[in-house]
Amino acid sequence: MPRLVLVTGGSGGIGSAVAQRFVGSGDDVVITGRDADRLARAAEATNARPVVCDVARPHDVADLVAGLGRPVDVVVGMAGGNTGFDDAAPAPSDADTPAEADRLAAAADAWRANLDANLISTVLTVEATLPQMREGSSIITVGSIGAEYAGSSYGVAKAAVQAWTAGLSAKVGPRGITANCIAPGFIDETGYFRGKLSVERRERLIGATHDKRAGLPADVAGLTWFLASPQARHVTGQTLHVNGGAHTTR
Repeated sequence: MPRLVLVTGGSGGIGSAVAQRFVGSGDDVVITGRDADRLARAAEATNARPVVCDVARPHDVADLVAGLGRPVDVVVGMAGGNTGFDDAAPAPSDADTPAEADRLAAAADAWRANLDANLISTVLTVEATLPQMREGSSIITVGSIGAEYAGSSYGVAKAAVQAWTAGLSAKVGPRGITANCIAPGFIDETGYFRGKLSVERRERLIGATHDKRAGLPADVAGLTWFLASPQARHVTGQTLHVNGGAHTTR
């Protein structure tokens, strides 16, 4: 029987590339996303099975896992993104300068949005699938090069994912399950920047790499597949960087 692979956030970009990589290996792949039309297009392109789901919502996740019908062998938590690039809500029209309480409330909402999209969505997905996972299964989460600086809600959320994954590895290791985090740098051909990436910033991001090129979704997909392969059974508790050397480890 083929492995059951769950890829959250599989409706585009890196998530679709990851789904396609596993489908190409003969796995039974389920992808999730919030936009039904976009998810359907991704499913048609990758031959994965689509399930509309907001993985930051507990009821959605519970329904998702209940509907799978059998234990998940590989969980890939690709859902997320920097909600700071979303269009901000307009300021109140009855005041030129928001009151301090309004400013703090807006800050709290912005931080919660990134924590929900990146950390909570990952935790809920793993919490829902883990009880039935079997020996030889793999959990792969997604961090970011931004976690190394963590000066924003997005960076902090991704740093939390990376730290949580390391602790998760110790918990699931005795069951023969691996848990690792992939931290991408600048990956081209995705919707991460919501169309707000300037030519100058793109050049700076590429210039910071050692190989002087942008990363591609296939770069992340290849590593994801390896971490779920038999060759990676002794690789666990790690954050693995895919950034062309823009951030190095020792």
